[in-house]
Amino acid sequence: MFSEMHDVASQLVMKWARHGPNHTIQVVDDFTRLTLDTIALCAMDYRFNSYYYQSMHPFVDAMSDFLKISGDRARRDPISQMFYRAETAKYWEDVELMRKTSLEVIKTRRESPTEKKDLLNGMLHGVDPKTGEKMSDESIVDNLITFLIAGHETTSGLLSFTFYYLLKTPAAYEKAQQEVDKSIGKGPITVDHLTKLPFLNAVLRESLRLSPTAPSISLTAKEDTVLDGKYPVKAGSPLAALLPMIHRDPVAYGEDAEEFRPERMLDEEFERRNKQFPNCWKPFGTGMRACIGRPFAWQEALLVLALLLQNFNFTMEDASYQLQIKQTLTMKPKDFHMRAHLRNGVSATSLERALLSASVNESPPVKGGQEVRKEKAPKGKPIAIYYGSNTGTCEALANRLASDAVNHGFRADVVDRLDAVRDNVPIDKPVVIVTASYEGQPADNAAHFVNWIGTLKEKELENVSYAVFGCGHRDWAKTFLRIPKYLDSTLEQRGATKLVTMGSTDAAQGDIFTDFETWEDQTLWPALREKYGSSEVEGEGSLEATLDVEISTPRSTILRQDVHEARVEEVKVLSGSGVGEKRHIEISLPSDMSYSAGDYLAILPLNPNENIRRATKYFGLSWDSMLTISSAGPTTLPTDTPISAIDVFGAYVELAQPASKRNILSLVDATRDETTRNELIRLADSAFTEEITTKRVSVLDLLERFPEVHLPLGVFLKMQPPMRVRQYSISSSPLWNANNVTLTYAVVNQPALSGQGRYVGVATNYLRDLKAGDKLHVSVRPSHAAFHLPKDPATPIIMIASGTGLAPFRGFIQERAAQIAAGRRLAPALLFYGCHAADTDLLYSDLLARWQDLGAVSLRYAFSRAPGESQGCKYVQDRIYHEREEIIELFDKGAKLFVCGSRGVGEGVQECLIRIAKEKVKKEEGREADDQKAREWFEGLRNERFATDVFA
Repeated sequence: MFSEMHDVASQLVMKWARHGPNHTIQVVDDFTRLTLDTIALCAMDYRFNSYYYQSMHPFVDAMSDFLKISGDRARRDPISQMFYRAETAKYWEDVELMRKTSLEVIKTRRESPTEKKDLLNGMLHGVDPKTGEKMSDESIVDNLITFLIAGHETTSGLLSFTFYYLLKTPAAYEKAQQEVDKSIGKGPITVDHLTKLPFLNAVLRESLRLSPTAPSISLTAKEDTVLDGKYPVKAGSPLAALLPMIHRDPVAYGEDAEEFRPERMLDEEFERRNKQFPNCWKPFGTGMRACIGRPFAWQEALLVLALLLQNFNFTMEDASYQLQIKQTLTMKPKDFHMRAHLRNGVSATSLERALLSASVNESPPVKGGQEVRKEKAPKGKPIAIYYGSNTGTCEALANRLASDAVNHGFRADVVDRLDAVRDNVPIDKPVVIVTASYEGQPADNAAHFVNWIGTLKEKELENVSYAVFGCGHRDWAKTFLRIPKYLDSTLEQRGATKLVTMGSTDAAQGDIFTDFETWEDQTLWPALREKYGSSEVEGEGSLEATLDVEISTPRSTILRQDVHEARVEEVKVLSGSGVGEKRHIEISLPSDMSYSAGDYLAILPLNPNENIRRATKYFGLSWDSMLTISSAGPTTLPTDTPISAIDVFGAYVELAQPASKRNILSLVDATRDETTRNELIRLADSAFTEEITTKRVSVLDLLERFPEVHLPLGVFLKMQPPMRVRQYSISSSPLWNANNVTLTYAVVNQPALSGQGRYVGVATNYLRDLKAGDKLHVSVRPSHAAFHLPKDPATPIIMIASGTGLAPFRGFIQERAAQIAAGRRLAPALLFYGCHAADTDLLYSDLLARWQDLGAVSLRYAFSRAPGESQGCKYVQDRIYHEREEIIELFDKGAKLFVCGSRGVGEGVQECLIRIAKEKVKKEEGREADDQKAREWFEGLRNERFATDVFA
């Protein structure tokens, strides 16, 4: 059956190759076509030819609906079922369609008989040795339907989940692809190769462990019994064994049971674990009812996985995508999309020849990435721009660079994610990389590229010319700019030519756009012009908009699509008078969105109404003015369609972003008043840091301050960075409510340092203005793996927070309270919490007290304005030191420490804990501890036994 499997798998390969890297792959649909066609061709020599039709074969739709309705009917009593008449009619229509399809398969075989020893011939011609009877057509139809369903439904899910986990785990992806390259190379895959892929086998096992496509097994007690010595079960009682939970048992799989780690499934380790913990891996069922098609499905999945990794590099369509489940009778990923990039410069034509015969031998064409499609390509020398970005800042910088290119005699042919150019870095044009570090790790859409770069050993990139700009945050001093620096040095070590010194910016300083524009203007563009012979474009100075804006007056609303709609359920104020306002908001999530305690909720806000009003007033726009924007280059603004000016100013741009030096110099060009020009030049030069950055003065602030400046609307919009999401720690647990989350936040609304009105936090004031019933756009983002409750209930935890840093710990304690209420025994938990006073901003005081009475937490407060009420401790680090003996005791028992708060809190707590550790050494060993070694020891605990979530 290998040749038939390879035939259908090759059809999938060629479909993706011909569609190209810009095509969005509907992963589940395409794998469903693959597995249906494979089982039909292998078992009954029948071709559905699913890849030659736009829509799925009617059998697939009928089968999917049939499976879902079957599951629903099984959960209903006969009386309730009577009210589902339309559904029942559809059910029997689906059954009839599947039977009709099976009869067509039988008819085709009888009209064109073959000697092939497949399943269909066995059923048509086989004779029962005891009765001498053959199978009836009705029985054959029943079995064909069973094989068509069972033979493809779960395998398509396995392949879909596998690619999700590989794309989320770059190290495993790289290791799997390296095994394919080493064991198979570029030649045709044979059945013998499949015995030489131990890591790919482990990948499939691990995927099935985390996401078994048939997620449960039904069992029935044969007699009265007691499970695990404490759960009585009566004879005949049905039980459901939930495989995703069994497969995540930390006793069998350790604290990292939630992680995708294929190494644990390599043959020797797999066999050892299954001997030690029988029944810990059961994705194919158990006993006599276990899947009889396991060898077939395994060979098919292994072949397809190898063939795809051999010929493509894959990237997620949305690197921030988190697994969502679509369930019929089996489980599959929901809304999971990816893109496929041909490897090694191979064309679709040469790949087709290779799949049919020998290895690829065609000379590779010029390498490149995703092409930016334009109706009319601008003039200039080509460059390629790639970014690594989670929050959108580096993507905005990359787009700004592409937009600026035309003013310097260049054109951006490519603006894409770094992962899109893995193993295929352009050699015919300069490459500019704009990327960030996130606690020393690459952005989600750059992780595969970074991992791939690390596997290179020789001078593989000797024809590449590059420049790197990095974004970082100094609060993470140990890993500051780690990824940009790593790429900058590693690219050069692997033979690439560095065009300029790496540029960088520190987000803590708030000058990201100014730093980037300075590097652009003073370093990058001069070097590119010198090397590639381009020049400044005459007539395209700082006021060149490259955005044309038409104004009209009808009214409509356009919604954003990058996050999902949620609903506000409850809002309330937590703080008293005399302190900064702190609030609580409860939000119901979309039905397909889930979270864990400790995760973030990303909010896409709107600008404050006052700032929107200021912008419309300055540009003389009425409340119902419509803008139609057209752009000659990349832009994140909606183009070529009328959109409300209110929507543009409110939803698409950051009106409060501090002005950059380039912005201010553009204002100089927009006025003829000498006094104004001189003052703006001063602000862009010696006074920039003190007067603009520190005071967070925006372009809009400057336009209002200097009425002699007349700035076109298109230029203003081009200056503004795109609206970005803000992340807030979720302050609830799914054990409280799996469908709702709560946030705990401080409202930023204070006099502006510039003296012009007030500085209003965009997101916090957006949340503050929401009322119960209002809609907003959100997405759940996972926090660092270390910032979650330990899997082992015997592990103590110590939580340290001040102010709204309490948020994630409220979720932790709420989860512990739910577990205790369900009868679970947990190790101790301490919460050290600092605020002003118990009567002003002790957040959730009554709730925390109830949880303490329940045994979910033990509270240790520090009141900065009433230290007499907190053991004389003014700050949280003072209370930590006061309770140092208790902390040492828990730490010696394996406790994990968590800190959430401002940078000052994080630094203060760290210094206090190091002090306690040094005093412990002196007390126990009678010697002074070396400060440097103590700090190194403490750093070694980070993300293992010490996790932080520090915010600005």
